[in-house]
Formats: sequence, C-alpha cells, structure tokens
Amino acid sequence: MTEVRETPLLLRAARGEKLERPPVWLMRQAGRYMKVYRDLREKYPGFRERSENPDIAIEISLQPWHAFQPDGVIMFSDILTPLPGIGIDFDIIESKGPLFEKPIRTQAQIDELYPLDPAKSLPFIKTILQSLRQEVGDRSTVLGFVGAPWTLAAYAIEGKSSKSYANIKGMAFSEPAMLHQFLSKLADAIAIYVRYQIDCGAQVVQMFDSWAGELSPQDYETFALPYQQQVVRQVKQTHPDTPLILYISGSAGVLERMGRSGVDIVSVDWTVDMAEARQRLGKEMKVQGNVDPGVLFGSQEFICDRILDTIRKAGNQGHILNLGHGVLVGTPEDNVRFFFETAKQADRLLAVYA
Repeated sequence: MTEVRETPLLLRAARGEKLERPPVWLMRQAGRYMKVYRDLREKYPGFRERSENPDIAIEISLQPWHAFQPDGVIMFSDILTPLPGIGIDFDIIESKGPLFEKPIRTQAQIDELYPLDPAKSLPFIKTILQSLRQEVGDRSTVLGFVGAPWTLAAYAIEGKSSKSYANIKGMAFSEPAMLHQFLSKLADAIAIYVRYQIDCGAQVVQMFDSWAGELSPQDYETFALPYQQQVVRQVKQTHPDTPLILYISGSAGVLERMGRSGVDIVSVDWTVDMAEARQRLGKEMKVQGNVDPGVLFGSQEFICDRILDTIRKAGNQGHILNLGHGVLVGTPEDNVRFFFETAKQADRLLAVYA
C-alpha cells in the first residue's frame, strides 16, 4: 500500500493555496527566552560551538518543535556561518555579538577571497538539515536561512555590530567599485550556500538582509537590491520550486523594492500595517509576519487580538504568520506557547469574533 504524504501547511501557503488558517513559526524561535536553551548554553558557552556542532545545533533547533509544534522548524545557525569558507574568519562573543579580527577594508583583502565549497567548509549543515527533515517528517516544514550580501558585507567591513555603518557607507560612497566587487563575490557565495541548504533538506530558505533598512531607498537600489536579485536569480536557475523569503528590519521605506528582489515571500516587519503591506506589495506577492515582538509581553487577550487582527488583514491566501522580528530576550515562554496555540485555532476564533 502506497503511503500518502501530506504537503506541510507552510509549503501550501508558500504556493498560494487558500487555507483555513495561516501556518505559524517565529524568527529566533530557538533562543534565550527558553529555559532549555539557557541550560544548554551553560554547558556549551561558545555560540559557534553550539551552532557548528551538529548534535547540539539539532537539539537546539528541535527545542521549540518539542515545546510548541510550529509549522516551520528553522535550523539553529547564524547568517555569518559561511564566511570562514570564503576566507573571512570571525568569532561571536556572548552579549557582544560578532567580532572580526581583520575587517575587510582593502582591495587586496577582497582579491584574496575564494569561492565557497560548502561540502568542504560547512559539512555540519548537511547533518543538521537532514536530521531535522527526518525528525519532523511531513508534520512541519524545515527552513534554512542565509544572510544577504549587504548585511554580510556590513558585518565584515565594520568588524562588529554597528549603529552608524560609517565604514561600509564610507566605502559605498567613496570607493563604490570596490564594494560592488565584494558584494558580488558574497552574492555568488550565498547562492551556492542556499542551493546547498536545499540539497541537504531545506524546503524553504529565508534571506535576512537585516541591515538593509539602514539604507536610503536610492542606496538600497544600488547596494542591496541588485545583489539580492543576483542570489535569487542563481538559486532559481537550479531550484525554481523552492520558496525564498526576504526579511529586512525597518523595511517600511523599501517595501515595494523588496518585492522586486525575485523572492516568493516578503517578510514584513511590525512598522507596517499588514493591510497596507498587502496593498503596497500587490496581490501576487505572498507575505509573512508581522506581529510586534513586544506584543508577547502583553496579556493573553491582547496577544489574541493582535494575532487575529494580523490574520484578518493578511487574508486567507499566501500568508505565513510570524513576528515582525525575532522573539525578544525575556519574553515569557508561556506567552510564546499561547501565541502558537492561538494561531492554530485562528479559523475557529475568527468565526467567533467575526
């Protein structure tokens, strides 16, 4: 007897099917708000130790799956993970973030970079993704993720987190040819990495251009959008059916431009009303989001109201429910649980509160 395999809800939403309720997962789904994660961090204090050791990364990735049964299980990793594979090393210091001993500031450094060979430099990714697919089966969708060229370049050039982005913007505005060359090399590497994640089991891949919201619309079109398009174009040549999501923090000013990236789904942050986002992006673009992460510090009644408001505005087609950013540190774990429980009853609740 042939086993009938059901298509997971998130993949159905990504294909644009009309659904009774939207699928739900959360950015920063695994992390410090969960006690089991904090306990594990005590045992393995180094972030790269946790994210690049497949056994640990698999365990962390599955912590929210065991606790909440989300419709999407995203691998525990970091957007900077592929950089050592092209010759840019870094470390992540707890509570300080990433640090680059040798920030990329010269043409010679860019010339020395080499193509990414993920099977050689990132073998743990294959183990993580294959194990997650095996664990969740068809009950959930496994997501991979990458950083976009502008954001990875910003980290590598600044050498750490930044509030001014003075170094990369200085390069953009005084030595643009050098930055364009760096962004193009990063785009090629990211496209290879996305393809690798898909081949290893990722069913959807989200691209984070976290710092692109710091660009003016004019500069977004020059330094971010073309390289998002370069990644998407290369991936779609070989994996046309794998849905790609683009997320930018603080994206209200560039929302329509995000829709031109070539991705299948735009993840909307909470600074844009979901109904307005739908209108601005057009009927054909699928959306993800966009509840304010701070809502999870509110009462259950308040959380429920905001979830239903977002779902009403997004409609019953082409919407993946998520936060407009990651789960905040200190968020009550019970409120995250309530978020998932409410989202899964959304069709019934909307009928009651109609």
